[in-house]
Amino acid sequence: MKFESFIEEFTEIWASSDIEKLAALISKDYKAREVTSNGQIVDFGYEESIQGWDQGFQYVKESDSSWILKAMWTSSLREDEVMAVISASMNINGKPLETANLFFDTFKQVDGKWMLVRSYVEAGVKAV
Repeated sequence: MKFESFIEEFTEIWASSDIEKLAALISKDYKAREVTSNGQIVDFGYEESIQGWDQGFQYVKESDSSWILKAMWTSSLREDEVMAVISASMNINGKPLETANLFFDTFKQVDGKWMLVRSYVEAGVKAV
């Protein structure tokens, strides 16, 4: 699958808050770093990531909210790796939040399948 098609599928799965489908696209060796809105740096891996996604997805479903996702930029890093910058925010009660999280996600082809392997996240930035 070409990366352009994959990133569309990835953001569609994210927008649908489907934890099982999203988890299948994240490498078990996944590593991430988040800079929180108050400047704290948090490092985490696959298990913590899935827990965080699951909590976020539950919130969206329970609060009748929706995701605002924008794949802003992609660049090939290596023959089998691509970085995508994704802005993620929410509509809550029909109103968009003023802040977003900016994801710098690295995807790698593993056995012919694109997988999320690394992320760097800036949380609480101005929404675009």
